[in-house]
Amino acid sequence: MENSSLVIMAGGASSRMKNSLANATVSKTVLDAARDLHKSLIPLGENGNPLLFYLFKNAIAAGITHIYLITSKDTSGFNRFLETYKDEPGFSRLNVEFAIQHIPPTRKKPLGTADALQQCIDQYPILKENRFTVCNGDNLYSTAVFKLLKAERKAPHAIIAYSGHGLGFEDEKLAKFAVLAIDENSFLTHIIEKPGVDQLQSYKDEQGELRISMNIFNFFGADCYPFLVNCPINPERDEKELPEAVRNMSKANSKAVYCYPKSEKLPDLTTIADVATFKLTT
Repeated sequence: MENSSLVIMAGGASSRMKNSLANATVSKTVLDAARDLHKSLIPLGENGNPLLFYLFKNAIAAGITHIYLITSKDTSGFNRFLETYKDEPGFSRLNVEFAIQHIPPTRKKPLGTADALQQCIDQYPILKENRFTVCNGDNLYSTAVFKLLKAERKAPHAIIAYSGHGLGFEDEKLAKFAVLAIDENSFLTHIIEKPGVDQLQSYKDEQGELRISMNIFNFFGADCYPFLVNCPINPERDEKELPEAVRNMSKANSKAVYCYPKSEKLPDLTTIADVATFKLTT
């Protein structure tokens, strides 16, 4: 079964980034990009390459050959990116497709990440026939992580279970992420969204580690699709969230979601302050 495709979720409004710009001390070029483009396209460092450039490079190094970019209907920034970097080593071998996340007529904003992936599969039904990796567009996942998710396994789905210590965060910050409960055979049993700090101890594994989801998964399309369609809308955030769909996959089949442990830092772009501190991961 083919497992060489990557779906990158880059259709969000980048609200937290845009809301952080008021007192930003960055160049006009960076500020304009942060205001007008998806945050994966903001210039970084001295050479000005965006996060998406490095994400593509890591994916190529892991053997990814097909990338689906989930975006809003305005793809102009991504089109310029692809034109700018078309001659980079390995980029010409990539098949890059756009999947547009359409907003329902009764809403003002997208319906969430589970809806985004469902729309991508609807637009490219070939994904139902294969395995593929899904990740955020504002995190720089390593080549090693992409390779783990491409490895042969019996379970239909997989997730990277990041070490809390490896991420380098204190418990107060870890409590704001999704914590994974994993059984003795490395299968997911539950995803706990934003547990309180006082609850974290109960979710540590035998090594005393918290296992954190940073929204990178590998799915078998035909198996995951019904869970995307039937994913409930979160009453607080008013969105269909991919972690909820994954939680329901695990409920339906206790051996559905295999967890790969990984200990490493994960660069991300949440606010404009992250631009200055961004460090590469290969």
